[in-house]
Amino acid sequence: MHTTITPFALARWKPERTPGGLRQSGWTGTSPEFGEIRVVWPAPPHTRNVVVTEVSGPGLPTARFETRGLLSELVSKPTLNRATCRVDGRSVAMERHRWAVTHRGRALRMRYLGDDYRLMALGKRAYRLERLHDDEDPGVVVTAHQTGIGSGRRVTLRAAGRVLPADLALAALFAGVDRSVLTRRGAVRAGIKRMFSFWAETTY
Repeated sequence: MHTTITPFALARWKPERTPGGLRQSGWTGTSPEFGEIRVVWPAPPHTRNVVVTEVSGPGLPTARFETRGLLSELVSKPTLNRATCRVDGRSVAMERHRWAVTHRGRALRMRYLGDDYRLMALGKRAYRLERLHDDEDPGVVVTAHQTGIGSGRRVTLRAAGRVLPADLALAALFAGVDRSVLTRRGAVRAGIKRMFSFWAETTY
């Protein structure tokens, strides 16, 4: 069902520490139209060389974004490299042009249940998810902006157009994904960070 949504914010969330437990992070908030939404990483089940972010809520399909490989042990959130995405248990096809110059050219392109999406960076702390228009639907644009510092950080989501539950699940999901490679500068920094972390881990 297509729904016009009211802008809302997801606040920073961290559970209480438990002895020997894996430390999680995330965002949590309430959409007036879709109810409670929670973004958590790393999400269970916890498996070696795998890191997952999950979005859940009573009004949304569960969405999971997963990165596999040796370097996944060195990051707190999944990255766009060697990644898979599923919404409501169904696979989301993804592709991107790593060497494109513009933010639009570097955007992550996705396809889910016949709908085409584009995730584009608007800066380090903001991004835009579009469900592209087709012959049957005018599409929708959901923007997310992170503000604040420390425990006061928030991600505000706004939509232009009428959203589907999957649209909102995907838009919230990427608040818990390392999107740095969607910009050229971020891609360079991410590459250097991965190389340094891998060297430090293998020489420890």
